[in-house]
Amino acid sequence: MFSIFKKSASQTDEALAQRSAPQVASGLNEPKPSWFEQLRSGLRKTGSALSQVFNGASVDDSLFEELESALLMADAGVQASAYLLADLKRRVKAGGADRPEQVKALLIDALADLLGTLERPLVLPAVKPAVIMVVGVNGAGKTTSIGKLTHRLADANLKVLLAAADTFRAAAREQLQVWAQRNQVEIVSQAGGDPAAVTFDATLAGKARGCDVVIADTAGRLTTQAHLMDELKKIHRVIGKAQLGAPHEVILVVDGNTGQNALAQVQAFDAALQLTGLIITKLDGTAKGGVLAAVARWSQARAQRTGPALAVYFVGVGEKLDDLQSFSAREFAQALLG
Repeated sequence: MFSIFKKSASQTDEALAQRSAPQVASGLNEPKPSWFEQLRSGLRKTGSALSQVFNGASVDDSLFEELESALLMADAGVQASAYLLADLKRRVKAGGADRPEQVKALLIDALADLLGTLERPLVLPAVKPAVIMVVGVNGAGKTTSIGKLTHRLADANLKVLLAAADTFRAAAREQLQVWAQRNQVEIVSQAGGDPAAVTFDATLAGKARGCDVVIADTAGRLTTQAHLMDELKKIHRVIGKAQLGAPHEVILVVDGNTGQNALAQVQAFDAALQLTGLIITKLDGTAKGGVLAAVARWSQARAQRTGPALAVYFVGVGEKLDDLQSFSAREFAQALLG
C-alpha cells in the first residue's frame, strides 16, 4: 500500500532509500518547525480571538459564555461549540483547574481530541493505478492542491498520471499542464470533450503505462447546480467502469476562509459522491479556522450512519510546493491556541 505521510526533506531520502515496498515512513511526531510557524501564523486571527477570552479572566460561567461566543465567531458552529464546551467543563471539573491558562490548556486537549477523528493518513491501495478523484467549488485551490499532491507522490518515486477533466476551461487545462511539467509527470488532456471520457481514457492509460496513481482534476462545481453535480456523479461512475473499485479516493478541496459554507460544501459533495477525505487550503490569515471543529462533529455523526469518519488528509498554507502538509490534530490545536 502507498502511505503518504508528512516528512522532512532529510526523512524523505532516508525513507526512500530503506523501503522495500512502495510505502513511505511516517514522521508525524516530528513536525517541521517552519511549517508549524506558518500554520500558527495562518491561524493567528482565529487564535487571537479565542485566546483573548482567557486574558485576565476568572474561571466562572462568564468565561465559558465568552468562549462560546468566540467559538461561534470562529465558525465552529453551534453543535461543535456546545460539544467542546461540555467536554471542557468536564475536564475542568475533573482536573480542578482554577486558572485561565489551565483551562486554555484543557481546551487545546479537547479540540485535539475532537479533531483527532479527522486525522488519518492518505493510504492508497497497491492496485495499479490507484485513482484519486479531486473535486471542489470554483476558486478553492483544487488544481494547485493537485499539483502539490503530485509533487509529494512523485517525490516518493511513484509514477503519476494527471487527467485534465476540466475540459471546458482552457485555463484549467493549461494550469494542470504547467503542474505536470513542473513535477515531470504525464497528463491526459483534450479540449472541449466529455470530462467523463477523459477520466476513462486516463484510467486506461494509467493501466497501460504502469502508473502507480492517476489523479483526475474536475471542473469547479457550485453545489446548488444539480446538472453540474450530476456530471460529477457520471465521472465517478465512468471511472469505475475503467477500473473496478475506482475511484479509490474522492477528495474535496475546501477553502478554509469560507467558514460554515465549507461545511455545507462537505455535506453536499459527500451526498453526491461519498467523500473519503479533504484538503483544506488557504489557512493563511483566516479568522474562520474553527470550521474544522464543525466538520469533525458532523463527521462523527456521519461515521455512525455510514462507516468510517471523513479524513482531513492535508492542510495548505502558502503557495510553495511543500506548503501542503499532512493534517495533525494536536499540531492544529496547538497552533490555534498555543
